[in-house]
Amino acid sequence: MTETYSKSRQQAEIAFGKVQTQFFAKDKAVEELESIARSREAKTLRLREARLAKDLEDRASAIAALVAKRTKAS
Repeated sequence: MTETYSKSRQQAEIAFGKVQTQFFAKDKAVEELESIARSREAKTLRLREARLAKDLEDRASAIAALVAKRTKAS
């Protein structure tokens, strides 16, 4: 079922196809940017949690060292 369209219809179909392609390309680019942002946020959260855990561990070891020092001095 091959239909023959007028020249203006063909031009309109081509123009619509180009606009539609641009729209989908922009949509894909936005999705990629959002994916990058989500990855960055997840990495930041992991690093923050690791830093806080290390700070807590450092604080606990410093307190333990002070307690050991005081018990030796007594």
